[in-house]
Amino acid sequence: MRNGDDLEGFDGEASSTSMISGASSPYQPTTEPVSQRRGLGGLRCDLDYLRGTFGRIKLAEVVLALIAFICIETIMECSPCEGLYFFEFVSCSALVVTGVLLLMFSLNLHTRIPQINWNLTDLVNTGLSTFFFFIASVVLAALNHKTGAEITAVIFGFLAMAAYAVNTYLAIKKWRMNSRQQSSRQTSDYIRARTESRDVDHRPEIQRLDA
Repeated sequence: MRNGDDLEGFDGEASSTSMISGASSPYQPTTEPVSQRRGLGGLRCDLDYLRGTFGRIKLAEVVLALIAFICIETIMECSPCEGLYFFEFVSCSALVVTGVLLLMFSLNLHTRIPQINWNLTDLVNTGLSTFFFFIASVVLAALNHKTGAEITAVIFGFLAMAAYAVNTYLAIKKWRMNSRQQSSRQTSDYIRARTESRDVDHRPEIQRLDA
């Protein structure tokens, strides 16, 4: 039978052995957060979004706005120039904002900023882009000088307007569907809560235990 000194020695040897084995083990514990180690490696391309309806429409909007902007930039002379400048501003703004939204959605960056309602932001962007592309294309068509660059810019302006209009329609449809699902979910939760409370009221043994 071991006495206290033997047990102390045994515990000391065990602790020192565990310390040595822990120091030599390649699997060392770390206090570094996982998110810091991931860095840019946490970004991933959402191919499902790019292959989906909204992703394809976003790509089409970016391409059409880019072509319209390039066409308007190739025009060297204008008189009057107000319509050209307005079309240039609309196509450039739509290209930048839509490109940023496409990047946010395709890389899932919008999930890191949940404080912003990204669906509503996208809906506002597509609605405003539809309206302003329509106005800019009509004004440019009325004031152009029948040059090839102006006609091409007008054509792609109307095509971009059509793409944004389709996106707006689908976004409104999706928003209404999500609102209905959320409303029905809240209603079912309320009914379930009322049912559970009624079950408790009709079980006197639970009331006695609570008392």
